[in-house]
Amino acid sequence: MGKNGDVSMGGLIADVREMLKEQVEYRELLRQMTMRDLLIRYKQAIMGFGWAVFMPLVNTAVFSIIFARIAKIQTPVPYPVFAFCGLWAWNFFASALRFGVASLTSNANLVTKVYFPREIFPFSAVLVSLVDFAVGSAVLVGLMIWYRVPVGLNLAWFPIVLVVHVLFTAAIALVLSMANLFYRDVKYLFEVVISIWMFATSVLYPMDKVDGLGTLVQLNPMTPIIDAYRDVILLNTAPGVPFAVVAAATVGFLGIAWLFFHRLEFKFAESI
Repeated sequence: MGKNGDVSMGGLIADVREMLKEQVEYRELLRQMTMRDLLIRYKQAIMGFGWAVFMPLVNTAVFSIIFARIAKIQTPVPYPVFAFCGLWAWNFFASALRFGVASLTSNANLVTKVYFPREIFPFSAVLVSLVDFAVGSAVLVGLMIWYRVPVGLNLAWFPIVLVVHVLFTAAIALVLSMANLFYRDVKYLFEVVISIWMFATSVLYPMDKVDGLGTLVQLNPMTPIIDAYRDVILLNTAPGVPFAVVAAATVGFLGIAWLFFHRLEFKFAESI
């Protein structure tokens, strides 16, 4: 039900038009919020953007020792490249959600006193993490050069994979930020769920190495997304059917999440 009780198709179309129109009108505010959040994140941090690559590199080194030397796993490319690619994509997702979940509650003054589309806050969290993602790509390129992993024509799929990844992350960020506003326990539960979610995703191992749970893990939407990154960057193959399914579902999921967010905005000030 909409703000005026309109649940008709006409009401839905009107809401979608309003949401898109507002994003165009307030695009400069989104840019300013993103720049502000970037400055806050790295203020007084000696390493600055170095943190965007430091932890993925440390995790890659640790898991390379475990899975390449102790519990050996065969991967189609050298394991450090395989692992870093997965961690690079996963860290963008996890970081965006970690900042997105509290994006409304941490901006209480703005939410209650000034009108603008509130989805700017979770969207800004996603864009800030996207900057870190771009920085981390330089390390992936360096590892690919070091281990002599070539790229091919299927790299042309990369923008599509990235867009699907960003849209899926934005949809989850909208849901989490809204849920955390109404139920403050969400931010604590999130830390537990995101840790479990990582190991239920093909971040550190290929799917064909998961005995008995492969189908279950494939139902995880992040698995086809991370596999798609490896396909187009490391393996020179096009994304598979699971990725196409996730891409289609992501568009619908984002639309539903954004619509609910938009229609509940008038209650946000009451819940701060």
